[in-house]
Amino acid sequence: MSEQIYGLVLAAGMARRMGSTKQLLPFGDRTILQTVVDTLSGAGLAGVVVVLGHDADAVRESLRGRPVLCCVNDAYREGMFSSVLCGLRHLPGDADAVLMALGDQPQIELRVVQAVVQAYREGDRGIVIPISGGKRGHPVLINLSRYRGEILNLSGDEGLKPVMRGHPHDTLEVPVDDEGILRDLDTLKDYRAEIKRRGINGA
Repeated sequence: MSEQIYGLVLAAGMARRMGSTKQLLPFGDRTILQTVVDTLSGAGLAGVVVVLGHDADAVRESLRGRPVLCCVNDAYREGMFSSVLCGLRHLPGDADAVLMALGDQPQIELRVVQAVVQAYREGDRGIVIPISGGKRGHPVLINLSRYRGEILNLSGDEGLKPVMRGHPHDTLEVPVDDEGILRDLDTLKDYRAEIKRRGINGA
């Protein structure tokens, strides 16, 4: 039986630099977060968990009808690592691995997600990371039987870096021809540039 891989979308942030709830901004005919969720939902995963925080009720409502499990990180103001912990604690009990994606990367394509998942399933490494131009991006895939305990025991001061950088012999970097894995939408300028780059409608 193949491993149960769940998607985990980190979408709790306050988006201070954006000036509005970026999860709800239009990205073509969907919102930014709807686009991320739909991409992961199309990747053949066992399920998708979305971590909410800022403006949680409105963001949850935007996902109504989509086959996702939402959890709320009450400590979201403490930063992204708090959402990682919240998400791990809310994964179903049969989760063998987690594909971690950012809620502000709607430009990441299904083929990239599939490449990461395929590399994990066909290999024996516990950590799989896409790279473009030699730089690491998202989403990342982590074997939970090997690393759940280590992640839960991190201080959070460096985020996931101690795990993601601490096991080079158990890490596979997957080259993908897509610089989109390196970009996130932190500011209105980032957002508008991505909208223009893709030739779609935005706010």
